Amino acid sequence: MDEIIVDTETYFRPSKLPALNTRFDWNFFETYMFDNASEIKLPSWLFSTPEETILNYFSILREAANPVEGKGAGCGTLGNGRAPYPIAYNFLTKAYQEQLTYEQYLRKFENILHISLLKYHNVPLYENPDNILRYFVELETIEGTERNQGSFVYYYGFVDLLKENGEYRISNLEFHGENYLCAPYHGWAYDAEMSVPIRYGDWCDMIEEMYPFRQEGYIKNISFRGKDGMDYIIVFYQLANGTDIEIAQYRKGKTGEWELIKLNPEDCIREKNTRQTHEG
Repeated sequence: MDEIIVDTETYFRPSKLPALNTRFDWNFFETYMFDNASEIKLPSWLFSTPEETILNYFSILREAANPVEGKGAGCGTLGNGRAPYPIAYNFLTKAYQEQLTYEQYLRKFENILHISLLKYHNVPLYENPDNILRYFVELETIEGTERNQGSFVYYYGFVDLLKENGEYRISNLEFHGENYLCAPYHGWAYDAEMSVPIRYGDWCDMIEEMYPFRQEGYIKNISFRGKDGMDYIIVFYQLANGTDIEIAQYRKGKTGEWELIKLNPEDCIREKNTRQTHEG
């Protein structure tokens, strides 16, 4: 009889975006399942590049589940249970582990029962004396509810990495929950094509001419010619909920090279309000 292959993705998630964290099966976890977090020694190949570290880290956490009493999303044992967490904790740098105990780390995953990595991309840092490598990531999770009906919850955030003894380890994790009701009612602030003309044009009076915007996948480049005669690009990433978040700003230098800059349109509003107050 032919083996029947079941596509479990059909049940885990409705999104059309492919899950990128699909590297490990149960055989990987068996090696470490009886070890405490402090006893685990992981092979160097897991940390060979920043991208490998990110993919391996979230692949380990993919079927981890940390249920809480009174909330559920299924029946029986969920995935690999808490077995992956001690392994994932060892992806952190020693300095980060000193700031975040294993117990604190575990609490960050309370009620998260499944994780799919949807996107990851390196992003620039404006001030970086420690040579940190930062990556944008977006996650789709399944979380429990009091009705025992799993809910899909999306997060975006940033993963910082440092090279430690020749391996790329995680030095910081920062995540923000995505919402689905802000953009429909307050649209311009969440749409790159509307946000740039308002924030950089109306607020800061910088824009001489808007150029056609470019989008490749989830990356949007909004370009304009400034009143100073310089060209600018504002980079946004589009989230699963359709909203755009600003990632970086660039200005074309005199040599034709794009240089990273740091502008804060909110400062323009504050300056305008201050002037109006003094004039009034």
